[in-house]
Amino acid sequence: MLQPKMPIVNQIEDLVRDVPGWSPIDQLQTLFNLVYLNSDLPGDLLEIGSWCGRCSVVLGVAARMIGNTHLQCIDLFPAKDDWKQNPDGSYSLQTTIEGEIYRAYQTQTVWKEPFERDIAPVYERNTEIYELFWEAITRNGLQEQVSAFKGTSSLFAGTPAGRSFRCKLAFIDGDHGYEAVCQDIRNVDSFLVEGGWICLDDAFSHYEGINRAIEELVLDNPDYELGQQMTRKFFIARKKRHIGR
Repeated sequence: MLQPKMPIVNQIEDLVRDVPGWSPIDQLQTLFNLVYLNSDLPGDLLEIGSWCGRCSVVLGVAARMIGNTHLQCIDLFPAKDDWKQNPDGSYSLQTTIEGEIYRAYQTQTVWKEPFERDIAPVYERNTEIYELFWEAITRNGLQEQVSAFKGTSSLFAGTPAGRSFRCKLAFIDGDHGYEAVCQDIRNVDSFLVEGGWICLDDAFSHYEGINRAIEELVLDNPDYELGQQMTRKFFIARKKRHIGR
C-alpha cells in the first residue's frame, strides 16, 4: 500500500524503478492523479498498450487505492520472434492469436536506433513480454486489480466482456499509426462514461499519426472538453456530461 504521508511522486518512482518502459514520472503521476481525483465516477480503467507494465502498475495501484475499480490491459504482448526488420532498418511486428494474424507498427514503424537501444535488451531478460508484464503485476500484488487481454482494442470490443465494458479513464499507448490510433480512440469512445478521461501517450511530439488522430477525433469532437497537453508528450481530454439526458 502507498504511504499517505510520503509524496506520491517518490512512491511512483519506487514502484516502476525496475519496470522497462518509456513513460516518464510526470506522466505517471498525472495518470495516478486523474484516477485518484475522479474516484467518484463509475466504471473501471483501460490501458491499450501495456508493454512490460510500467503504467499498468501505477494504474493498478490507483485502482486498489480507490476501491471497486479494475484495470483492463490490452496489448499484443509480442514475443521476441514477432519482430521483423524492414528493408529500411526499422522494425514492425506480426503475431498470431487464436489462428489469426495481427500486424502492428506497419505504417509508423519502430526506428532502428530506439528498437536496438530500448526494445531488444528487454528480450534478454525474457523472450515473452507477457511474462515480464505479469512479473511486474505480481511483484506489486496487483493480481486482483489487473486483467490482461492479448489482442487489439477492436478484438476486445467484440468479446462479451468488451461489449459490456465501461471505464472512467482510458490510456492509449498502442500502435502509433494514424489508422490504428483512430480505431483505438473510437473504441475508447464506446467504453468511456460521461465525465471520463481519454489519455494518449506520445501526443504532439514526433508522431504525426497520433497528432492528426487527436485533432480530428478529440479536439474537433464536441463530445470532448478540457483537451490539454499535460506534460511533454501526454494529452488528456474529458468526455462531456450531457445534463438532463
